[in-house]
Amino acid sequence: MKQKIVFFGNTQHSLIGLKVINKEIGIFHVVTIENSPIEKFAREENIPSTVTKTLDEQTVKNLEKLTPDFLVVEDYGLILPDSLLNIPKYAPLNIHHSLLPEYRGPSPVPSAILAGEKITGVSIIKMTAEVDAGDILAQTSYEMNGTETTDSLLIILNKLGAKLLVDVINNYDEFLKKTKKQTLPKTKYTDRMTRESGLIDLKNPPNPQILDRMIRAYYPWPTVWMKWKMENALRSSEPKDLRKKLKIVKLLPNKRIQVEGKRVMDYKNFVNGYQQQGEDLLKKLNLI
Repeated sequence: MKQKIVFFGNTQHSLIGLKVINKEIGIFHVVTIENSPIEKFAREENIPSTVTKTLDEQTVKNLEKLTPDFLVVEDYGLILPDSLLNIPKYAPLNIHHSLLPEYRGPSPVPSAILAGEKITGVSIIKMTAEVDAGDILAQTSYEMNGTETTDSLLIILNKLGAKLLVDVINNYDEFLKKTKKQTLPKTKYTDRMTRESGLIDLKNPPNPQILDRMIRAYYPWPTVWMKWKMENALRSSEPKDLRKKLKIVKLLPNKRIQVEGKRVMDYKNFVNGYQQQGEDLLKKLNLI
């Protein structure tokens, strides 16, 4: 008999998992926010949906009426209340992008990149009131090659996680017998990223290895950025009255850079456009 799965997600990355799960075993209902990639996909595929910013009491009651077998949460962003976790017949499941208990919390992927981890992966857990603390039903690992960005790694892990989730649901009784408790001494926690996470101080820039990790970890958001004062840019296209003002400069993967208000360019074109001061900036950051 087909399982009644309610999927919670909001982002373009959770859409990757949703598509895999829907293709393999079907999605009964989705919960998301307005104008999300999830809402658009559900509309196109005629999947019933709940579109809400909050999981209030009425929303929980409405979802309870669906009598779901499983709740599946991936890149959702909201904490599910206890009353909601108790609804499914079998379990509320979370696809978490780390090998728990390492990297609990909201930013496991950028945190793993920043730490220079060689191995990461995906965990399927039974959700509990404590975030990311539930019993582990299954895990699969991924060997990193040192070029991943948060964006590219999330694409990989969402695909791996969705396939593992399908296996867990199809063989739930077997996986349930092999559940593992999380070992607290090994727990690593992550913080929520802010725009300030990517800000670097030109007076004290990070070393090349750390900067490379930051550029990859903070892409596509918030990116690595700095405040740069441009002066005497003889061949710069900047108007003279703007040349002494602070500009936001972003450092992007694959040796790309973007000055506020300008197109993304490689380092060579950046130096051609901003001459000596551009070259000095890249040298200060040990990028050339």
